[in-house]
Amino acid sequence: MSVSSPWQRNMKKWKIDRIISIATLVTSVIALLLVLKKPAPVNHPLPAAVAVEKAQSFQEKIQQLDRPKEAGESPAEVRLSADEVSAAIAQAAGALPVEVPTTGASLSSPDSIVAAGAPEVKDYQVNFDGDTAHGQFLTQIGGKDVWVTLSGHLGSKDGYATFDPTEFKVGDLNIPVSLINDALQKKLLEQHDRLKLPDNVGGIKVENGELVMTQR
Repeated sequence: MSVSSPWQRNMKKWKIDRIISIATLVTSVIALLLVLKKPAPVNHPLPAAVAVEKAQSFQEKIQQLDRPKEAGESPAEVRLSADEVSAAIAQAAGALPVEVPTTGASLSSPDSIVAAGAPEVKDYQVNFDGDTAHGQFLTQIGGKDVWVTLSGHLGSKDGYATFDPTEFKVGDLNIPVSLINDALQKKLLEQHDRLKLPDNVGGIKVENGELVMTQR
């Protein structure tokens, strides 16, 4: 029975450590590439003309919540598509042109936004699937443009919007929700006042692929 010498044992240990180091390096590089990789979009960009129409539709539906209720009448309920919500957000951010361009430029096109005199904003997308809301936006991490995707259940409690995440991705890299939920909920608590529902809204949720808002 052969007995390995200390030199042989050290060589074996060195090889194992070297393999672990190389594997760690490769894993880190792959993770970095996934972080910088653009993920599959959660929705499609809207042409500017369509976005203007969707934003108008959003406003018309929301106005239904201001209509006074008759005695014994059930609260009004409006259902909003992801396109209507996306267009309304873009309008609020100043990303919609004042005049609809005839070139058919995409809503997310910086050229169409700058040409309209509106400030340049990071790209984003919103979508609804069943009872789940999906949001995706472009931000900067370490000076690099990185896509962040967040999915979860939107709801309301005591007059404030709530959000329970079910998926979180940086680039194309999945991050366990358990690692970010505490920090997310803390951030939402810090922004509590901004989560207050409008006075005419009693409840909010995602249902059958639509955002449902109920009159107070």
